[in-house]
Amino acid sequence: MCGCLSTPSGQVSRKPYTLQSECALRLARRGDSVGGRMIQLTPAGVFASLFLFVLALGQAAGAEANRNVNLRGGLQNARIQFEQKKTGRVAFIGGSITQMNGYRPMVSDWLRSRFPGTQFEFINAGISSTDSQTGAFRLGDHVLAMGRIDLLFVEFAVNDDQDARHSRRGCILGMEGIIRQVRLKQPSCDLVVTHFVNPAMLKQIQSGKMPPSIEAHEDVLKHYNVSSVYLAREVADRIAASKLTWAQYGGTHPKRAGNAVASELIGELLGRRWAKPLPANVGKSAVLLPAKPLDSGSFFDGHFLLPSLAKRGNWDWHVPEWKKIPGSFRETFAGLRLLCGGRASGGVSFEFEGRAVGAYVLAGPDAGVLEVSIDGGEFKPANLYHHYSRGLHYPRTVMFATDLEPGKHSVKLRLARPPGDGARGTAARILQFAVN
Repeated sequence: MCGCLSTPSGQVSRKPYTLQSECALRLARRGDSVGGRMIQLTPAGVFASLFLFVLALGQAAGAEANRNVNLRGGLQNARIQFEQKKTGRVAFIGGSITQMNGYRPMVSDWLRSRFPGTQFEFINAGISSTDSQTGAFRLGDHVLAMGRIDLLFVEFAVNDDQDARHSRRGCILGMEGIIRQVRLKQPSCDLVVTHFVNPAMLKQIQSGKMPPSIEAHEDVLKHYNVSSVYLAREVADRIAASKLTWAQYGGTHPKRAGNAVASELIGELLGRRWAKPLPANVGKSAVLLPAKPLDSGSFFDGHFLLPSLAKRGNWDWHVPEWKKIPGSFRETFAGLRLLCGGRASGGVSFEFEGRAVGAYVLAGPDAGVLEVSIDGGEFKPANLYHHYSRGLHYPRTVMFATDLEPGKHSVKLRLARPPGDGARGTAARILQFAVN
């Protein structure tokens, strides 16, 4: 979709898409066959079909392009696959806004209605509470390992803001880690990033400021010519015009009406790019990378390293007995083995090659402090406890080092509880080691 040498965005002819609107109305009335099997549209699907029809009417009226729909490049590779090959694999990666029954199934229904003869596979790679840095490390296992991805939707603005509380650089390390990694490993994959919103971010926009996480993400997307949907500002615009209230939108985790706004903007983005017929015999094209990343330390070689490969002393590699451990537990992680230790468990050691290392952990009420030594250096503390850990085994990635010299490194871990560090316990439960 979106490389530096792709066609830049510009004025797009917005003539009526008759086939599109006819298909939407037909699917809204009844089920239709997709890929040889019968599909009965969900309420979200009907909603998607209706706003698809509204979009067509807007095109017919020659409406101005929405300033919150940033069409930058490409997006034709996915269309070629869906329209000509009649198959498509579409993935969504993000936090709880992606994992929940929200914009993701609505966009999926939109694509089904836009390409009624195409057999789609949709991948839900949303995991509640995760941020863009965790996304960069789990992208390979949770998305790219599934095979050729034709279209990837990304959502991390809210969690980079309120959950991770990343600095500007922290946001770039994660988002560029995702975008550049996709470009390196699957250069024909198209991408769309949507910026959702929480109350604090909304207030920033209403005061004329761009939320820091969105600003950092947008700098990455401009560098790689990736399209985005500025849903956060669209919500602010509609509230200012008395066309929407925050309560109607639904809050940080949008209600159906709020998710419909997100899906509508994504539909407009794709509809603008796909308005004209494909040229005859057109083929896919790989997107060229910018020669240099925005930040050479970004996690674009991010991946997981299985903790069972470490020398782990008296630490246990097992499925915890969650019913006996204080704190709520999400079914997303049910049945997974974790590397578990306490203060009396001794040390853990492993080696890796790269420039950055950390751990993807479940940090509950008893989460403690890991002391980390790299390449035989001084042990330094890494607090696993999070401000959401008080009642929840919270998934988070804790980075131990991000700017090491390239090459092989050794890591030693041990648990401690230094006074005054805010820790509530002395436990560690590690899902994966994170390596860049």
